[in-house]
Amino acid sequence: MIETAALALDAQQQRARDWFESLRDRICAEFEAIEREAGSDASFTYTAWNREAEGLAPGEGGGGVRGVMKGKVFEKVGVNVSTVGGAFSPEFARSIHGAGDDPSFFATGISLVAHMANPHVPAVHMNTRFLVTTKRWFGGGADLNPPIPYAEDTAAFHRTFQNACDAHDPALYPAFKKWADDYFYIPHRGVHRGVGGIFYDHRDGDFEADFALTQSVGDAFLAAYPPIVRKRMHMPFTPAEEEQMLEWRGRYAEFNLVHDRGTLFGLKTGGNIDAILMSLPPRANWS
Repeated sequence: MIETAALALDAQQQRARDWFESLRDRICAEFEAIEREAGSDASFTYTAWNREAEGLAPGEGGGGVRGVMKGKVFEKVGVNVSTVGGAFSPEFARSIHGAGDDPSFFATGISLVAHMANPHVPAVHMNTRFLVTTKRWFGGGADLNPPIPYAEDTAAFHRTFQNACDAHDPALYPAFKKWADDYFYIPHRGVHRGVGGIFYDHRDGDFEADFALTQSVGDAFLAAYPPIVRKRMHMPFTPAEEEQMLEWRGRYAEFNLVHDRGTLFGLKTGGNIDAILMSLPPRANWS
Protein backbone atom coordinates (compact mmCIF):
# COMPACT_ATOMS: atom_id res chain seq x y z
CA MET A 1 0.00 0.00 0.00
CA ILE A 2 1.17 3.54 -0.74
CA GLU A 3 2.62 5.28 2.29
CA THR A 4 1.74 8.77 3.44
CA ALA A 5 3.52 11.19 5.72
CA ALA A 6 3.75 10.01 9.31
CA LEU A 7 2.49 11.74 12.44
CA ALA A 8 3.66 11.01 15.96
CA LEU A 9 0.72 9.00 17.34
CA ASP A 10 -0.11 7.76 20.80
CA ALA A 11 -1.25 4.16 21.32
CA GLN A 12 -4.97 4.84 20.92
CA GLN A 13 -4.47 6.92 17.79
CA GLN A 14 -2.24 4.25 16.25
CA ARG A 15 -4.71 1.45 17.03
CA ALA A 16 -7.55 3.39 15.43
CA ARG A 17 -5.49 4.20 12.36
CA ASP A 18 -4.37 0.58 11.96
CA TRP A 19 -7.97 -0.63 12.21
CA PHE A 20 -9.28 1.78 9.59
CA GLU A 21 -6.50 0.85 7.19
CA SER A 22 -7.11 -2.88 7.73
CA LEU A 23 -10.83 -2.39 7.13
CA ARG A 24 -10.00 -0.54 3.91
CA ASP A 25 -7.91 -3.47 2.72
CA ARG A 26 -10.66 -6.00 3.47
CA ILE A 27 -13.37 -3.94 1.77
CA CYS A 28 -11.29 -3.31 -1.35
CA ALA A 29 -10.42 -7.00 -1.63
CA GLU A 30 -14.11 -7.94 -1.36
CA PHE A 31 -15.18 -5.39 -3.96
CA GLU A 32 -12.47 -6.56 -6.37
CA ALA A 33 -13.66 -10.15 -5.83
CA ILE A 34 -17.17 -9.09 -6.86
CA GLU A 35 -15.73 -7.58 -10.06
CA ARG A 36 -13.94 -10.87 -10.77
CA GLU A 37 -17.23 -12.73 -10.36
CA ALA A 38 -18.79 -10.41 -12.95
CA GLY A 39 -16.00 -11.13 -15.45
CA SER A 40 -14.18 -7.83 -14.92
CA ASP A 41 -10.51 -7.27 -14.19
CA ALA A 42 -11.13 -3.86 -12.55
CA SER A 43 -9.08 -3.08 -9.48
CA PHE A 44 -8.46 -0.17 -7.15
CA THR A 45 -5.98 2.55 -8.01
CA TYR A 46 -4.41 4.13 -4.93
CA THR A 47 -3.16 7.70 -4.73
CA ALA A 48 -1.40 9.12 -1.68
CA TRP A 49 -1.68 12.72 -0.55
CA ASN A 50 0.29 14.53 2.14
CA ARG A 51 -0.64 17.67 4.04
CA GLU A 52 3.05 18.54 4.66
CA ALA A 53 3.25 19.71 1.07
CA GLU A 54 0.79 22.47 1.89
CA GLY A 55 3.23 24.44 4.08
CA LEU A 56 1.77 23.56 7.47
CA ALA A 57 3.58 24.17 10.72
CA PRO A 58 5.62 21.45 12.50
CA GLY A 59 3.35 18.98 14.26
CA GLU A 60 0.65 19.42 11.67
CA GLY A 61 0.17 17.43 8.52
CA GLY A 62 -0.37 13.76 7.87
CA GLY A 63 -2.33 12.68 4.85
CA GLY A 64 -4.20 9.79 3.38
CA VAL A 65 -4.70 7.34 0.55
CA ARG A 66 -7.51 7.68 -1.97
CA GLY A 67 -8.57 4.38 -3.53
CA VAL A 68 -10.85 4.43 -6.57
CA MET A 69 -12.18 1.63 -8.75
CA LYS A 70 -14.32 1.88 -11.89
CA GLY A 71 -15.57 -1.46 -13.07
CA LYS A 72 -18.44 -3.48 -14.46
CA VAL A 73 -20.41 -3.68 -11.20
CA PHE A 74 -19.04 -0.65 -9.39
CA GLU A 75 -19.37 2.24 -11.84
CA LYS A 76 -17.37 4.27 -9.32
CA VAL A 77 -16.36 3.36 -5.79
CA GLY A 78 -13.98 5.29 -3.58
CA VAL A 79 -12.47 4.09 -0.32
CA ASN A 80 -10.45 6.76 1.47
CA VAL A 81 -8.37 6.56 4.62
CA SER A 82 -6.76 9.59 6.20
CA THR A 83 -4.80 10.45 9.32
CA VAL A 84 -4.27 14.16 9.85
CA GLY A 85 -3.40 16.59 12.60
CA GLY A 86 -3.19 20.32 13.03
CA ALA A 87 -5.36 23.17 14.22
CA PHE A 88 -8.84 24.26 13.24
CA SER A 89 -9.54 27.84 12.37
CA PRO A 90 -10.98 29.57 15.46
CA GLU A 91 -14.38 29.95 13.82
CA PHE A 92 -14.60 26.31 12.72
CA ALA A 93 -13.25 25.05 16.06
CA ARG A 94 -16.38 26.31 17.80
CA SER A 95 -18.45 23.82 15.79
CA ILE A 96 -16.28 20.81 16.70
CA HIS A 97 -16.84 18.70 19.81
CA GLY A 98 -14.20 19.64 22.40
CA ALA A 99 -12.34 22.16 20.23
CA GLY A 100 -13.84 25.44 21.41
CA ASP A 101 -11.01 26.34 23.80
CA ASP A 102 -8.17 24.53 22.01
CA PRO A 103 -8.24 24.33 18.19
CA SER A 104 -5.63 21.55 17.90
CA PHE A 105 -6.93 18.23 16.58
CA PHE A 106 -6.11 14.75 15.37
CA ALA A 107 -8.39 12.75 13.07
CA THR A 108 -8.17 9.33 11.49
CA GLY A 109 -10.87 7.45 9.64
CA ILE A 110 -12.24 5.64 6.63
CA SER A 111 -14.86 6.94 4.21
CA LEU A 112 -16.52 4.94 1.44
CA VAL A 113 -19.08 5.72 -1.25
CA ALA A 114 -20.08 3.30 -4.02
CA HIS A 115 -22.14 4.22 -7.08
CA MET A 116 -23.27 1.14 -8.94
CA ALA A 117 -23.69 0.46 -12.67
CA ASN A 118 -26.98 -1.40 -12.25
CA PRO A 119 -29.90 0.65 -10.85
CA HIS A 120 -31.16 -2.44 -9.02
CA VAL A 121 -27.99 -2.44 -6.91
CA PRO A 122 -28.12 0.20 -4.17
CA ALA A 123 -25.44 2.79 -3.76
CA VAL A 124 -23.95 2.88 -0.28
CA HIS A 125 -22.05 5.13 2.09
CA MET A 126 -19.97 4.12 5.11
CA ASN A 127 -17.71 6.15 7.39
CA THR A 128 -16.07 5.57 10.74
CA ARG A 129 -13.62 7.90 12.43
CA PHE A 130 -11.71 8.75 15.61
CA LEU A 131 -11.13 12.39 16.54
CA VAL A 132 -9.06 13.94 19.27
CA THR A 133 -9.51 17.50 20.51
CA THR A 134 -9.72 18.18 24.24
CA LYS A 135 -11.94 15.09 24.06
CA ARG A 136 -11.53 11.77 22.26
CA TRP A 137 -14.45 10.30 20.38
CA PHE A 138 -15.61 7.91 17.70
CA GLY A 139 -18.33 8.47 15.13
CA GLY A 140 -19.62 7.00 11.93
CA GLY A 141 -22.26 4.79 10.42
CA ALA A 142 -23.56 3.50 7.11
CA ASP A 143 -26.63 4.08 4.98
CA LEU A 144 -28.17 2.40 1.94
CA ASN A 145 -29.16 4.49 -1.07
CA PRO A 146 -31.13 2.46 -3.65
CA PRO A 147 -32.49 4.10 -6.83
CA ILE A 148 -34.97 1.19 -6.89
CA PRO A 149 -35.65 0.11 -3.29
CA TYR A 150 -36.32 -3.52 -2.37
CA ALA A 151 -37.91 -4.01 1.03
CA GLU A 152 -36.01 -7.25 1.68
CA ASP A 153 -32.66 -5.54 1.01
CA THR A 154 -33.52 -2.67 3.32
CA ALA A 155 -34.60 -5.09 6.04
CA ALA A 156 -31.44 -7.21 5.71
CA PHE A 157 -29.18 -4.15 5.81
CA HIS A 158 -30.85 -2.77 8.93
CA ARG A 159 -30.99 -6.18 10.62
CA THR A 160 -27.23 -6.67 10.25
CA PHE A 161 -26.46 -3.32 11.82
CA GLN A 162 -29.03 -3.85 14.54
CA ASN A 163 -27.36 -7.13 15.46
CA ALA A 164 -23.99 -5.39 15.58
CA CYS A 165 -25.33 -2.64 17.86
CA ASP A 166 -27.35 -5.01 20.05
CA ALA A 167 -24.18 -6.92 20.91
CA HIS A 168 -23.04 -3.77 22.76
CA ASP A 169 -26.32 -2.26 23.99
CA PRO A 170 -29.89 -2.87 22.69
CA ALA A 171 -30.62 0.83 23.14
CA LEU A 172 -28.05 1.85 20.52
CA TYR A 173 -29.72 0.77 17.28
CA PRO A 174 -33.01 2.67 17.74
CA ALA A 175 -31.08 5.82 18.63
CA PHE A 176 -28.58 5.43 15.80
CA LYS A 177 -31.32 4.65 13.27
CA LYS A 178 -33.23 7.79 14.20
CA TRP A 179 -30.00 9.79 14.01
CA ALA A 180 -29.44 8.51 10.47
CA ASP A 181 -33.04 9.24 9.47
CA ASP A 182 -32.70 12.79 10.75
CA TYR A 183 -29.24 13.39 9.29
CA PHE A 184 -29.55 11.82 5.83
CA TYR A 185 -32.43 14.08 4.83
CA ILE A 186 -32.56 16.68 2.06
CA PRO A 187 -34.56 19.59 3.48
CA HIS A 188 -34.92 21.51 0.23
CA ARG A 189 -36.35 18.38 -1.43
CA GLY A 190 -38.34 17.18 1.55
CA VAL A 191 -37.07 13.61 1.08
CA HIS A 192 -34.60 11.23 2.71
CA ARG A 193 -31.41 10.49 0.81
CA GLY A 194 -32.05 6.75 0.88
CA VAL A 195 -33.55 4.06 3.10
CA GLY A 196 -31.40 4.86 6.11
CA GLY A 197 -29.02 2.90 8.25
CA ILE A 198 -27.22 4.04 11.37
CA PHE A 199 -25.32 7.18 12.33
CA TYR A 200 -23.57 8.13 15.57
CA ASP A 201 -21.11 10.73 16.76
CA HIS A 202 -19.25 12.00 19.84
CA ARG A 203 -18.84 8.58 21.49
CA ASP A 204 -16.37 9.84 24.10
CA GLY A 205 -16.96 7.51 27.04
CA ASP A 206 -14.76 4.45 27.48
CA PHE A 207 -12.23 4.15 24.64
CA GLU A 208 -12.23 0.37 24.54
CA ALA A 209 -16.02 0.10 24.45
CA ASP A 210 -16.42 2.81 21.82
CA PHE A 211 -13.60 1.37 19.70
CA ALA A 212 -15.18 -2.09 19.89
CA LEU A 213 -18.53 -0.65 18.75
CA THR A 214 -16.86 1.11 15.83
CA GLN A 215 -15.11 -2.11 14.82
CA SER A 216 -18.46 -3.90 14.93
CA VAL A 217 -19.93 -1.27 12.61
CA GLY A 218 -17.11 -1.82 10.10
CA ASP A 219 -17.54 -5.59 10.26
CA ALA A 220 -21.31 -5.20 9.86
CA PHE A 221 -20.81 -3.26 6.64
CA LEU A 222 -18.84 -6.13 5.14
CA ALA A 223 -21.53 -8.57 6.27
CA ALA A 224 -24.46 -6.46 5.04
CA TYR A 225 -23.57 -4.91 1.70
CA PRO A 226 -21.72 -7.45 -0.53
CA PRO A 227 -24.59 -10.00 -0.37
CA ILE A 228 -27.02 -7.34 -1.65
CA VAL A 229 -24.64 -6.49 -4.51
CA ARG A 230 -24.29 -10.13 -5.52
CA LYS A 231 -28.06 -10.62 -5.35
CA ARG A 232 -28.87 -7.73 -7.70
CA MET A 233 -25.86 -7.13 -9.95
CA HIS A 234 -26.97 -9.41 -12.80
CA MET A 235 -30.57 -8.16 -13.00
CA PRO A 236 -31.57 -6.66 -16.36
CA PHE A 237 -32.63 -3.02 -16.37
CA THR A 238 -34.34 -0.64 -18.76
CA PRO A 239 -33.30 2.80 -20.01
CA ALA A 240 -36.08 4.26 -17.87
CA GLU A 241 -34.64 2.57 -14.76
CA GLU A 242 -31.18 3.89 -15.60
CA GLU A 243 -32.62 7.38 -15.95
CA GLN A 244 -34.29 6.95 -12.55
CA MET A 245 -30.87 6.11 -11.11
CA LEU A 246 -29.22 9.16 -12.68
CA GLU A 247 -31.89 11.51 -11.37
CA TRP A 248 -31.59 9.97 -7.91
CA ARG A 249 -27.83 10.50 -8.06
CA GLY A 250 -28.47 14.21 -8.54
CA ARG A 251 -30.15 14.30 -5.15
CA TYR A 252 -27.26 12.40 -3.62
CA ALA A 253 -24.87 15.01 -4.99
CA GLU A 254 -27.03 17.83 -3.64
CA PHE A 255 -26.91 16.39 -0.13
CA ASN A 256 -23.16 15.88 -0.15
CA LEU A 257 -22.41 19.35 -1.44
CA VAL A 258 -24.94 21.27 0.64
CA HIS A 259 -25.52 19.37 3.89
CA ASP A 260 -22.82 16.75 4.52
CA ARG A 261 -20.67 17.55 7.55
CA GLY A 262 -17.86 15.27 6.41
CA THR A 263 -17.46 17.25 3.19
CA LEU A 264 -17.24 20.48 5.20
CA PHE A 265 -14.76 18.95 7.66
CA GLY A 266 -12.46 17.88 4.85
CA LEU A 267 -12.54 21.25 3.17
CA LYS A 268 -11.98 23.13 6.45
CA THR A 269 -8.98 20.98 7.45
CA GLY A 270 -7.01 21.17 4.20
CA GLY A 271 -7.90 17.72 2.96
CA ASN A 272 -7.34 16.42 -0.54
CA ILE A 273 -10.04 17.86 -2.81
CA ASP A 274 -10.28 14.74 -4.99
CA ALA A 275 -10.67 12.56 -1.91
CA ILE A 276 -13.28 14.86 -0.35
CA LEU A 277 -15.37 14.98 -3.53
CA MET A 278 -14.88 11.28 -4.26
CA SER A 279 -18.47 10.81 -3.05
CA LEU A 280 -19.90 12.55 -6.10
CA PRO A 281 -21.37 10.21 -8.74
CA PRO A 282 -19.66 9.76 -12.12
CA ARG A 283 -22.92 10.62 -13.93
CA ALA A 284 -26.10 12.35 -12.79
CA ASN A 285 -29.10 14.07 -14.34
CA TRP A 286 -31.32 16.93 -13.25
CA SER A 287 -34.55 16.96 -15.25
